[in-house]
Amino acid sequence: MAPIGTTLFLILVHIWFYALLFISNECKAVRPAPKFPAILVFGDSTVDTGNNNYLKTLFKGNHYPYGQDFPGHVATGRFSNGKLVPDFLASMLNIKETVPPFLDPSLSDRDLVTGVSFASGGSGLDDITGAVGGIIPFSKQVEYFKRYIVRVQGLVGEKEAKKLISSAVIVICAGTNDFGFNFYDLPTRRLEFNISGYQDFLQNKLHKFIEELYELGCRRLTIAGLPPVGCLPIQMTAKFERPHDRRCIEEENLDALVYNKKLARLLPTIQSLLPRSKIVYADVYEPITDMIDNPQNFGFVETKRGCCGTGSVEAGPFCNALTAVCDNVLEYLFWDGIHPSEVAYEYISKYLEKNVVPQLLDYNNKS
Repeated sequence: MAPIGTTLFLILVHIWFYALLFISNECKAVRPAPKFPAILVFGDSTVDTGNNNYLKTLFKGNHYPYGQDFPGHVATGRFSNGKLVPDFLASMLNIKETVPPFLDPSLSDRDLVTGVSFASGGSGLDDITGAVGGIIPFSKQVEYFKRYIVRVQGLVGEKEAKKLISSAVIVICAGTNDFGFNFYDLPTRRLEFNISGYQDFLQNKLHKFIEELYELGCRRLTIAGLPPVGCLPIQMTAKFERPHDRRCIEEENLDALVYNKKLARLLPTIQSLLPRSKIVYADVYEPITDMIDNPQNFGFVETKRGCCGTGSVEAGPFCNALTAVCDNVLEYLFWDGIHPSEVAYEYISKYLEKNVVPQLLDYNNKS
């Protein structure tokens, strides 16, 4: 007969085991299902989760201090101190915690089928944007998406792949580089267009890009408008000679507002031409402006400079291990001279979760 102490010990072990099993099953039971099977991302550095790491380009974020607040403190190639909007959205939609870059050679099957980013820092809707920088233009992002489809078909079959892509949420974010590189800072396109003409030119490019994605099976898309371009630290630096004379460039912000109004009108028209599509405008101008106008509501004390270096121009290779960073990045709207900080991206994501996701889900429930 076993001693009383041994018997009691065995009973406690069994109770502990079954308690853990019960808790585990309960957690699995209440874990919400993904609102979309996958997230697929196209665009520029604001949504590039690391594709530029695998390109022959100087414009990379795969070095310190980039990623200092990312899980594991890893510089993944994201142009921020931590996560980007696609990562936060993927988590909010219960898909996964982060969105990997398509060019990552170590992509797992699960990462592939639940979505990737095809975006590339420095790219734009205009073919000449970043043309000499060795980045992935939008035309090439579509080609990579075609390769993605073939790989997914190899994993789940053609029928399931088609279903997955038609149910996935597609995120497109571009345009800022086009105006910065080609119109404001370098007058390349100003020789051909006035501002209104260039806006229309870019939106025509976007229209064709959406149609290409539609032909490849995409049905649920959200298209980001422009941010307040004139409030980017690097734009202030380019405009004002005196370093302390920093304020938003109202003309550039007005241009962005006009562009966004045109885009908000265009997208329903495109949707009407593409049966069973849902195309939603994503306003990023409003949440960023809110952070600039009411910094105290978000804990910010600096909205005109980035945390990295002087905060006026540093980005990509110029924000590096030799560059000093601010003491408290949570107080900064911008991480570097171009890109928002992780906390700013998180707020933008919450804004989109409230104002954009319900429109996509409403369509999802009706289809």
